[in-house]
Amino acid sequence: MTNFNSPEAIYEAVQDRYGRIATDFTPQTAASCCDESTVCCDETAVTFGAGLYEVDLDNLPVDVTGLSLGCGDPIALANLMPGQTVLDLGSGGGIDCFLAAQRVGPSGHVIGVDMTPAMIDKANRNKAKVAADTVEFRLGHIEDLPVADDSVDVVVSNCVINLSPDKTAVFREAYRVLKPGGLLAVSDMVTQGQFSPEARADLAAWSGCITGAEDVAVYVAAMRQAGFSQISLRDKAAPHVELAGTISLAVAPRLFSARITAVK
Repeated sequence: MTNFNSPEAIYEAVQDRYGRIATDFTPQTAASCCDESTVCCDETAVTFGAGLYEVDLDNLPVDVTGLSLGCGDPIALANLMPGQTVLDLGSGGGIDCFLAAQRVGPSGHVIGVDMTPAMIDKANRNKAKVAADTVEFRLGHIEDLPVADDSVDVVVSNCVINLSPDKTAVFREAYRVLKPGGLLAVSDMVTQGQFSPEARADLAAWSGCITGAEDVAVYVAAMRQAGFSQISLRDKAAPHVELAGTISLAVAPRLFSARITAVK
């Protein structure tokens, strides 16, 4: 996968944006991955936020739901069971961790990993508010997870892998920490067609979940390279169409929210 910014520049841009989102968040105004510094979100019709979940979120406080920045509902894909251990890549304010904890129950365990200290702090405050004793948050990069080998039943992620400058490493790490037979269940932004080098160089658009998105074929190839099998990638808006085996001939990239699953 080709990047047109250094990994350090991408990490800095992403960490700065989401650190500000966490710090500036108030319950009166829902957070957004876009801000006044960019019009990136005006370039796509994709919806972000808590309204995408298939379950009722009334049992979660607005400090949790208002800080939802996802592009889908990975928990609905995960088919979680009591007693499982779940890992959330890029856990943000914690919404997917708390929803996972409700499903795995008191005998389960949920780990959220995020590289932004302000988000970890916000998530821990939210944890206290919802009394989620089986959830823990760890500071770290999803390309180098602070999680033991073969220790997780399900890995979830919501609109975060597209932000990484090294998606191959993300999938390699997800595969490493999963138990044999474990499930990867992801909502993420992907494309049919590739962004230009000039578009990739726009760090505001990258950190806004736009130009860091990879073409379906490239994304799936990285998953296969990591070792995953039974890979499925479907457009959230057309879930009956399997895209995992397709090759795009598009000149201009079509950006969309995808439902992605795979098995170790």
